[in-house]
Amino acid sequence: MKQDMLVILDLGCKENTTIARAIRALGVYSEIYPHDITLEQLKALPNVKGIIVSGGPNHVVDGEIISVRDEIYGCGIPVLAVDHAQAKCERKLDAWPEDEAEIQTMLRPFVFDVCKAEANWNMPNFIADQIELVRRQVGNKKVLLALSGGVDSSVVAALLLKAIGDQLVCVHVNHGLLRKGEPEQVVDVFRRQLNANLIYVDASERFLTKLEHVADPEQKRKIIGAEFIRVFEEEARKLEGIDFLAQGTIYPDIVESGTKTAKMVKSHHNVGGLPEDLQFELVEPLKQLFKDEVRACGVEVGLPDGMVYRQPFPGPGLGVRCLGAITRDRLEAVRESDAILREEFQKAGLDRKVWQYFTIIPDFRSVGVRDNARCFDYPVIIRAVNTVDAMTATVEELDWPILHQITRRILNEVPGVNRVCYDLSPKPTATIEWE
Repeated sequence: MKQDMLVILDLGCKENTTIARAIRALGVYSEIYPHDITLEQLKALPNVKGIIVSGGPNHVVDGEIISVRDEIYGCGIPVLAVDHAQAKCERKLDAWPEDEAEIQTMLRPFVFDVCKAEANWNMPNFIADQIELVRRQVGNKKVLLALSGGVDSSVVAALLLKAIGDQLVCVHVNHGLLRKGEPEQVVDVFRRQLNANLIYVDASERFLTKLEHVADPEQKRKIIGAEFIRVFEEEARKLEGIDFLAQGTIYPDIVESGTKTAKMVKSHHNVGGLPEDLQFELVEPLKQLFKDEVRACGVEVGLPDGMVYRQPFPGPGLGVRCLGAITRDRLEAVRESDAILREEFQKAGLDRKVWQYFTIIPDFRSVGVRDNARCFDYPVIIRAVNTVDAMTATVEELDWPILHQITRRILNEVPGVNRVCYDLSPKPTATIEWE
């Protein structure tokens, strides 16, 4: 069933994603598009019932005030302009409320009374549409999936298995930057439990060699992303009929990798790190979903809770948690301290309460005392945050006894570490990851 849609045209509004989420919460699908979309491009979109022109502080680009094309206002689709003085339409509002619930209340009359949109956006409809779109795109050809075992790629795998069955070939690459025990878990779940066509590739030495002496986080991400593609290309050459590459790209990945009115926060391996000579056509069925919607999709397609609600994990893995140039000793310290943190959070019942938690090892040391002698070792930084859509995040307020227990274990069990710190920074101004 095709969903009705409202289009948000981005004129530099910081609340674009909040507006999109508010419309979806009303049961109507929404997407964000650049301010300079043409009338032809707009009319090519399915079931557009209304347009929201969303102004904001970033409406000046390269010294010029940006605006929507005049032809949009007279296209016959209702338009609501907010915080945009140059809008050439009758429905105007001065500003957006701060609270998402208030935004929903404000938009409800426009969405339903003016646009006559039907509240038909829900997860079963979304999944049915994506299955149809994937089948139409792929035909009888094969799709190669980058299966990290994280939430996003796992949900993509389950969705594609419903859509194209054994036309899907999953490739799990161990790049040496995975969490403790993770490669074994991925193989067990997908090959043995879900009967997926899974190829396991141990490329850890290859990745770590490429990353030697590379300290810049953007360069690390792009090296990891490009090397992933190279590995997939090599695996695809061993197979026949591989024309498509599936990815677990979600909406925050696209936003943080930069838009026309928002500067890049950081490139994501599946957005900004793809090589220009990519040999595959991309299949990205989750690219317009927020993280909580991805989980809802996972539940709907029948993934077990342990997979749907597992810890989010970045594509570059521990490579962006071993800050600066990656070294083997710090990488192992990140892996071991992360395993301790996850074990203690599970014991304390925090594993389902806290959205994301992990450890970081920076590339500097400090003086400490071990066995009555001076030591010069690394600190471990603990990060634990809560969020709904990964666009903003708050810090979990842990009880002191839990922090003390985690600290004792890390200092006693992880070699080369003499301090444990807790990161109290929300997003913004910090990001969830450190790199």
